[in-house]
Order: sequence, then structure tokens, then C-alpha cells
Amino acid sequence: MAAFFPVFLKQYWSVGTDAVVTTARLGVTISVSSLAIALMSPTLGVIADMKGYKKLFCMLFTLIGVVGCAWMGFIPQGDWVSALWAYGITLAAFNAASVFYDSLLPYVAEHKYMDFASSLGYSLGYLGGGVLLLLNVLMALYPLSFGIPDATVATKLSFMIVSVWWLAFSLPLMKNVPEPEAERSVKGLGTLTLESLRTLKGTLKALMKERNLFMFMVAYWLYIDGVYTVMTMAVDYGISIGFESKDLIAALLITQFIGFPCAYFFGTLTKRWGAKMPILVCIVVYGVTVIAATQMKTATHFYLLATVIGLVQGGVQSLSRSMFGRMIPKEASGEYFGLFNLVGRFASILGPLLVAAGAMLSGSSRWGMVGLLILFVSGGILLAMVKEPREA
Repeated sequence: MAAFFPVFLKQYWSVGTDAVVTTARLGVTISVSSLAIALMSPTLGVIADMKGYKKLFCMLFTLIGVVGCAWMGFIPQGDWVSALWAYGITLAAFNAASVFYDSLLPYVAEHKYMDFASSLGYSLGYLGGGVLLLLNVLMALYPLSFGIPDATVATKLSFMIVSVWWLAFSLPLMKNVPEPEAERSVKGLGTLTLESLRTLKGTLKALMKERNLFMFMVAYWLYIDGVYTVMTMAVDYGISIGFESKDLIAALLITQFIGFPCAYFFGTLTKRWGAKMPILVCIVVYGVTVIAATQMKTATHFYLLATVIGLVQGGVQSLSRSMFGRMIPKEASGEYFGLFNLVGRFASILGPLLVAAGAMLSGSSRWGMVGLLILFVSGGILLAMVKEPREA
């Protein structure tokens, strides 16, 4: 999704369209998709807590995402509208499934192991994603060796293979992770939705009173905005400033395979340094990277930046998730992780829009990325003021 879609959108589904226009379309699609899930996830999180549907909702949205991803393999050349619809639906489904996946963390890992478990999960995710991406890249570069006529067909097949991979590796969760205990309310969905909105209102009021947790949420909103924007628009940015797609995909492979050991490594650092200090280090690295990105001129520069991002991307994601998981009540994890996702999704609305607006106003994709520096700096300052919870 991150490597192939932006390239295929520009070169196949939007053939002949100005790169700046395509960047803006992609940014708006990501923002709208994120907004839809941002508005839904807190309410769904409360319902999942009430009915005991955490795993059920996770698998339901996974299936929607699987179908959306497979759809991309059937969209003809020039149909950028359908391509963006498929991408938006798949992205929304992935983000929704992640709410309930994350909410299972406090149930599968004890408090003192949560940082390590979260980091290990991201580490294995980078490894799995890297292995599949490598296979798909080889298919696109050497299609005849795989019995495929050309790179276009190989790319379309890649989207379908991703959907199968996604479903296959969700089956162990479906089979082996038990649905957490809940009251399992017998009330109807309409009544539950109204109750969930009232519960959500109470949670938001409580959150406003919990200054430390509220400050963490605001800090997270700011710095993860920059992180998600770099993740979702890095390839599009590279294409827009003139790099070849093969160089950009190679850079993503570097990020995946470096992210595998580094995400695990960050999980081991928390025993001595806690989670907050490593997150702050990651934020500083991202800030420096955004500045350096404006000066990129060769593919080697992009490889170097991909290496740096790979060092910290898994760390900032996994430790933010586990630090939040240690700050919230376990029995309301669906509700709170719904809010956590809400914050992350609203972050994904602002960042891409900043990039899109900057690209359109300046006529250059480079300057759109500079605005992300404000998000990293302000988020880092607020996080430094947060009091990290002690180990249980």
C-alpha cells in the first residue's frame, strides 16, 4: 500500500496528470478516510467494551480492508477515481481494525511487559511486511521470471497477494486470542450507540480533568501527525521531486528491514530509560529528517533518509501505544484506544493537508514537508512535560 499505490496512482491510474495535482488528490483522500474513522472509532470502541466485541470488530474491519485491497487489482488504467475510493476504504478499514487490535494489548501482556510486547509486535510486523514487499518488488522488476507478462500485471497481482497475506496472518488472532470478558449487554445497537455517546462524553470530561493523560494525548496528536504523514506520503514526495520509482521502493525496503530489529531494540531500552525518553529521541530524529528531506538531490540521499527513518519509526509507534496502554484503565481499553485512534486519525487529516496545501501554493512538493517540523517540535515539548506512569 505504501510502496506501490502512490507510484501506480501517478503512472497508471492518473497517467498524464500533473504530479502536484496527484499529490493533492492523494492527500485529500487520506484526510477524508482518516476523518471517517476518526468520527466512528470512539463510539465503536465503547460498543466493543459493552458487548465484548473487540476481536469481532477487529476481524470485521480486517475483512473489509482485505476486499478493498484486492479491488485494486481489477481497476483499469486511467480510473483514478475508483483507485482512490479503493485506497480510502482500505485505509479506513485498516485504521479501524487497528483500534480493536490495539485494545487487546492490555489483555495479552501484563503491565510490566507492555512496552516489550508492543515493540515486539511492531518488530515482527516490519519483518513480515518487508518479506512480502521484497517478493512484490522482485515480481515487478522481473515479471517474466514469475511467469507474469509485465510489471503492470505484477503490480496488480501484488495488491491481491497483499490482501491474501493480510487475511492469512489474521487467522492466528481469530483462532487463538480469546475475546476479553465483558458484560455483553443485550440492548439493541441503537440504544447502545446512544449509551456509547453518553459514555464517551463522560470519558472526555474525565480525560480533560486528568491533566497528565490529556497532555500526552495532545502531544501524541502533534508528533504522530508528522510520523503518519511521512509514512503515507514519502513515496509520492520522492516521485514528485524526480526520483525513480525503483529507488523509492528500494528505500522502503530499507526502512522495513531496519525497522525490524530497531523496533525490538526500543522495547529493550524501556527497562532502563522508560518509554518517554526513547520517544523523544525518535521525535528529534524525525525533525532533523524533515529538514534534510528538503535538500535531497540523489537516490543515495533518499536511501540515507530511509535508513534513519527505519531506526526510529517502529520505536515511536510501539512505545507511544504501550505508554498509553499503561496510562488507561484496562476494562475500558476499547473506549480509550478509540480515542487514541481518534487523535491519530485527526493527526492524519492535518498533516497530508499541510503537504497538499504547501505543494499547491508553492508549486513545489519540497516545501509542503517543512510544515511538519512545527508538529514535531511542539509535540516533543509537550511530551517532555508528561509524567510517565511507574511500572506496576
